Amino acid sequence: MLTKRIIPCLDIKNGRTVKGVNFVNLRDAGDPVELAKQYAVKGADELVFLDISATLEGRKTMIDMVLKVAEQVNIPFTVGGGISSVEDVDILLKSGADKVSVNSSAVKRPELVNELANKFGSQCVVVAIDAKQIDGEWMVHLAGGSIPTNLNLFDWAKEVERRGAGEILFTSMNNDGTKAGFANDALAKLSETLNIPIIASGGAGTVQHFVDTFKDGKADAALAASVFHFGEIAIKDLKEALKDNNIAVRL
Repeated sequence: MLTKRIIPCLDIKNGRTVKGVNFVNLRDAGDPVELAKQYAVKGADELVFLDISATLEGRKTMIDMVLKVAEQVNIPFTVGGGISSVEDVDILLKSGADKVSVNSSAVKRPELVNELANKFGSQCVVVAIDAKQIDGEWMVHLAGGSIPTNLNLFDWAKEVERRGAGEILFTSMNNDGTKAGFANDALAKLSETLNIPIIASGGAGTVQHFVDTFKDGKADAALAASVFHFGEIAIKDLKEALKDNNIAVRL
């Protein structure tokens, strides 16, 4: 049985880790390099590092921060934000990233997913999808959730899988930062639709939310930010609770 993964997410803006609610009202959560180091020690399975304003500001991910974080961790490490070419990914992987996450750039030019999978292998290509439920339909949004599209979440996820994505990182904009639980119905439907791992994101507030997303949402991994950054849930305690609920985790 494959173990379920717990993944702290470091959203970076102006060199600091930040966290908001429904993608707005950001507040400072600390130094990303220090946080990354702590999480690696405290039992995180992977880390995700997202330069959340790179796309909106039309610039590339901060390479120097990637180098510093990579020096401090011994667990797989995904980097996203402003990635739009094979060259961008080549630099990030050489700087220490294990995987890359693409979002807006993949929607604007879907061939990018094929190019990255062909060049570097599907195992290091994560397609992040930010979606909002509007009138019962899950619709994809771009640029940190600020630009709506006419793409349906499930159709887009199936397309990027076909193009070579190795994983889907699905963030529910409705649930993000609310601490009311993950979007498990949408996650379960994604799991039924796809044959690649799905990372649940948006809504973690309690240990039970993680239990529910693995059992009801059929997620392969769960990503969270504020509950970890602000010390509300300890990863070690979370994993013990998951194990008690017969969910396979790496202790």
